[in-house]
Amino acid sequence: MSSSPASPITAVIFDWAGTVIDFGCMAPVVAFRAAFAETGFEISEAEAREPMGAAKREHIAMILAATDVQARWLGRFGAASTEASIDDLYARFLRLDAQSTTEHSGLIPGALDTLAALRARGAGIGSTTGYPREIMDRILRLAAAQGYAPDSCVTVSDVERGRPWPDMVQAAAAELGAADPARCVVVDDSPTGLEAARKAGMWAVGVSASGNEVGLPLEVWTALGVADRAQRLERATQRLHDAGAHVVVESIADLLPVIDTIQQRLDAGERP
Repeated sequence: MSSSPASPITAVIFDWAGTVIDFGCMAPVVAFRAAFAETGFEISEAEAREPMGAAKREHIAMILAATDVQARWLGRFGAASTEASIDDLYARFLRLDAQSTTEHSGLIPGALDTLAALRARGAGIGSTTGYPREIMDRILRLAAAQGYAPDSCVTVSDVERGRPWPDMVQAAAAELGAADPARCVVVDDSPTGLEAARKAGMWAVGVSASGNEVGLPLEVWTALGVADRAQRLERATQRLHDAGAHVVVESIADLLPVIDTIQQRLDAGERP
């Protein structure tokens, strides 16, 4: 860790599931799959994960728009999915996610130490999410009970456009008083979140092991062999770099050295 007393970085803006809470980004996946299953239609975990980062109703629409899913839907119901289909699935998702987020809301190991260190450097802690405000209010209470309360929380309900548009990270930066986007760092496990950071002119840090791209709960991840871990990390890291990540870390516990590196790049006159 750098010994400098302060960082030029004024804001670090985090995603939630897979980044600060819910190792493996399990809660939304469980709820999406259960919502579809209630209608008598099954989707795979990979299909549930593919659009991660989008607003949740849009996420459902994107699942349904996938060629294989739509073909199966047509075969199962005899007609293509409609806006009414999306509305029905979204209502089911909201109900089911209340339980899923309760079961998968634990902080990722190392989160509190990292957040405390960032605050000690003078950085504001922001957050953004594809969850609507009604779900996020419950998650905020669950996180606060574990010691995490960001200085700003912008949901997809609060802006005109969700990821990959930059609206949420820009709104979070504004709430934190961070006027220069080059002094803001976005930490996100989803490609769309990293795209949003780059569009906003901010530093983009991808999260691999704890996030959606690996997609395993902590106990499963820690039980993997070295070779299996390395292979999964390589795939996840490549996908996050392809989405625009300046740097990829395994989890929030590994973030502080990256902040030091970004500080050095800023000191050298580099901008994202």
